[in-house]
Amino acid sequence: MAKVMFYGTGRRKNSIARVFLVPGEGKVTINNKPIGEYFSRRTLEMVVRQPIELTGADSRFDILAKVLGGGTSGQAGAILLGISRALLQADPNLRPILKKAGFLTRDSRMKERRKYGLKKARKASQFSKR
Repeated sequence: MAKVMFYGTGRRKNSIARVFLVPGEGKVTINNKPIGEYFSRRTLEMVVRQPIELTGADSRFDILAKVLGGGTSGQAGAILLGISRALLQADPNLRPILKKAGFLTRDSRMKERRKYGLKKARKASQFSKR
């Protein structure tokens, strides 16, 4: 018997998340660790859980996520987008709810590249007349 699995990819800053929704009782596992153990800040846990709580799917699916790159905040954003896309694959009727909450929009903001002659992207050394 084939196991039902829904997939969604999420990206944010330099983080990439591959998210799988499997029928279950609502456990969230990120890189083979429970969500509370993976994210040290409670706010990041809340960010990840937002789409499942909004759609009422918190007790229907187990979430398995593999995340790499970036920092914890970017990873949480990437997982949020991945979960939203996977939920959309599971039930296309959830699209208006997720779209209204802004969970289907890819946040394209990235770190600006460093320019030559400067210390960072825009930070220059202090100007001196003499």
